[in-house]
Amino acid sequence: MAETRNAQEEFVIVPRRRTFRPYRVIGVLVLCALCGLVGYGVGWSQGGYRIEDVAQSRPSLAKELAEVKADYDQVRQEKVRLERSRAIDEQALNSARNTIADLESAIATLEADLTFYRNIMAPSEVSKGLQVDQLTLRDVRGEGRYGFKLVLTQVGDNKSYISGVVAVNIIGELEGEQEVIPLRDLSEDVEDLGVRFRFRYFQDVEGTLALPDNFEPYEIQVVAKAEGSSASQAERTFEWQPLAEN
Repeated sequence: MAETRNAQEEFVIVPRRRTFRPYRVIGVLVLCALCGLVGYGVGWSQGGYRIEDVAQSRPSLAKELAEVKADYDQVRQEKVRLERSRAIDEQALNSARNTIADLESAIATLEADLTFYRNIMAPSEVSKGLQVDQLTLRDVRGEGRYGFKLVLTQVGDNKSYISGVVAVNIIGELEGEQEVIPLRDLSEDVEDLGVRFRFRYFQDVEGTLALPDNFEPYEIQVVAKAEGSSASQAERTFEWQPLAEN
């Protein structure tokens, strides 16, 4: 019976409580501390190197910055100098151009005068005696007012004076019809139908004329007559438009 009870005896499993080993915890803590110290040391060594490197390069960077500032100031001053020099050169160039233009105009005037006197003193075979040399117009006040200048010359024999009268007529259209108006009716500077002249080489007839309203001029007719022993006549017709445009 005893054996039977022993064979059927129940087994009970009882959990075993582990024994606390403090040396393992201490080892882990020591290992963590060592890892922290190693990491800090490595980081401090690298950080210290960077700080030291920056500290050592600071004077060099400051020197380079000073050189860059000096170069910038020099370039800026050079730019200002070049701009002033360019402005002076442009002013001198404009002045030279104006001077050249004035000289060219003066040369053209002298050449025209030389040709004028040469024609008087050494005329060609076909042009001798009293001549209607030129007529010029200039717009002086607008609204149909013009200044005029008529030049008469004596070509060839200039030993004696030549005298006579010159008549000027403006030919145009007024209200659809042709109109011939003497210069006397248009200018306060001319009192007679013929302007008296007396000269040896040349004479200018100058004044101002005013066109009537709705009058369209297209020609100016000039007739000069010499009197006495040198009696002769010279005629010339000028187109209005080219004279008014010059």
